[in-house]
Amino acid sequence: MTLIPHDGSTERISGEVVPASAASPIDRPLEPVDPAKEPPLPRALLTLAGEIRDPALGFSGPSGVAPRSGNNEEFDTVEDRWRLGYPEWKRYGDEQKKVFDRPYMLGRWFDPYNQNVLKGDYPILGQHTFLNITGFRSTIFEGRETPTATTPFESTIRPFETDFFGRPGQFLFSDLTTVSFDLFHGDAAFKPVDWRVRATPAFNANTLSVQELAVISPDVRKGTVRNRTWGTLQEWFLEYKLADLSEEYDFVSARVGSQPFTSDFRGFIFSDTNRGARIFGTLDGNRTQYNLAFFRQQEKDTNSGLNTFNDRNQNIVIANLIRQDFIFPGYNILANVHYNNDGPDTLFDKNLFLVRPDPVGVFQPHRVEVAYLGLTGEGHIGRYNVSHAFYWAVGRDSRNPLAGTPQAISAQMAALEVSYDRDWARFRMSGFFQSGDGDVNNGRATGFDSILDNTNFAGEFSYFNRQNIPLFGVNLTQRNSLYADLRSSKIQGQSNFVNPGLWVVNTGADFEITPRLRSINNVNFLWFDKTNSLEVFTFQDRIDRDLGTDLSTAFEWRPRLNNQIIILGGASTLLPASGFRQLYNKIDTKVKPLSSVFVEAIFAF
Repeated sequence: MTLIPHDGSTERISGEVVPASAASPIDRPLEPVDPAKEPPLPRALLTLAGEIRDPALGFSGPSGVAPRSGNNEEFDTVEDRWRLGYPEWKRYGDEQKKVFDRPYMLGRWFDPYNQNVLKGDYPILGQHTFLNITGFRSTIFEGRETPTATTPFESTIRPFETDFFGRPGQFLFSDLTTVSFDLFHGDAAFKPVDWRVRATPAFNANTLSVQELAVISPDVRKGTVRNRTWGTLQEWFLEYKLADLSEEYDFVSARVGSQPFTSDFRGFIFSDTNRGARIFGTLDGNRTQYNLAFFRQQEKDTNSGLNTFNDRNQNIVIANLIRQDFIFPGYNILANVHYNNDGPDTLFDKNLFLVRPDPVGVFQPHRVEVAYLGLTGEGHIGRYNVSHAFYWAVGRDSRNPLAGTPQAISAQMAALEVSYDRDWARFRMSGFFQSGDGDVNNGRATGFDSILDNTNFAGEFSYFNRQNIPLFGVNLTQRNSLYADLRSSKIQGQSNFVNPGLWVVNTGADFEITPRLRSINNVNFLWFDKTNSLEVFTFQDRIDRDLGTDLSTAFEWRPRLNNQIIILGGASTLLPASGFRQLYNKIDTKVKPLSSVFVEAIFAF
């Protein structure tokens, strides 16, 4: 409970701290109040607790705390400790119009920059229950060139063409809108919440325009333009704190429902929002963090990547342990274990393409069981920023489509990035290794693949990382993934450990041109680890390991110096080397450099 003296100061009772400047009314003489000299109340606010001299800052909404005691000649009683009023104040007096500096600001319901009851700054029920409504919209315009296969004569848009690869041009438009409703109970700072209920409806509209037939659908009558929409409930979960473990706010909580989870710092193995149950918490004053998660995957919509309500025969278990300030202050290390059991299934996607099993070789339904053992690190050691990862995948594939036989899986992945900040520039070097399969027929699959990754490494806007590169029914690489895995689809296909693997050497530099504008620049040198799987798949005698050079540049503009408006834009190009040309050359011409440009606008409320 808070008392508002009629002189405008405040005093708190019931065990709360009393400011030194707020003397007790017992220690000071009462002064008669002349109503004629009292200032007007220009911003009076009526709440359940009574009339307050000045309103709370921002958009506080009505109080949810009923009054329990009345007022007297000295004080107005306010039980709601969150909605204390502040007087209107212009820091610079009459010069206000020139400098626009007003420390105590009121707000409106659609104003996210000042305090807002809709953003969890004020409770909506009692003094410990809050609601945070977050709106998000991302709009992408992307033009790109990618190798586009044709079936001569019957499915080419231009008659009598005989090349396997036609015109590469494509245009993509995608608009994603989400609204999250986060209702939680707690103290709103420092201490983890007692419970939380969250729901996030999502809606996506997308368009793909291409230059060849049989790209948007195997039915050539569908033409070259595809328009799709999809709406779903992407997030829905209940979180409950099971116990407080220490006076330093350590805790253990459980979360059940469709929830976002990224299993390591850079999203190398699993990064998704899907149906599951998770136990998580902290120890040792938040220096140690842990997660134990189980996911029973829902199917994804083909074109938007959002969840559907259809069940997928795939179970995933993930356990990780994070230690902050490991050896060096600011350097964090993470050890984790993944287990993926992806059962046999047959699935044609929304565009009628076969995605499970992969449409290569025998393409019979098969089960993939794999365990990943990993150790990753992220942070800084002195002036140097360091990120590294190592994973070893072991398991079994009951019948790999390309090999046509059961496979014992043993594959590795490693990554290292070192960067150095100097004033407004960051200089970066990194390397990435994905083991490949050197012999398709030996019964051992040694090509590494992820579960469902969203890799942020070696230039997230690079051509090879950002684009699908299709190859006769599968993809050489997936969108937002570094792995060369010959997999039909990252979101709907199964992991494939009979693949060529990849080496990447990256150099890059980021420049903070202004506080609002950042430039991201990368050069990647790429080559295959092994090429036997490519040779068997494409029936070629020899394919070189050299893949190409990837050049990319992008900008990030934050006009309001925060993340509520972000404009991204960039361009990238892949300069093919001999190995890439041997896969994608036309009969009488070499494959040209492939490029892409994009603009993305992100708005958050």
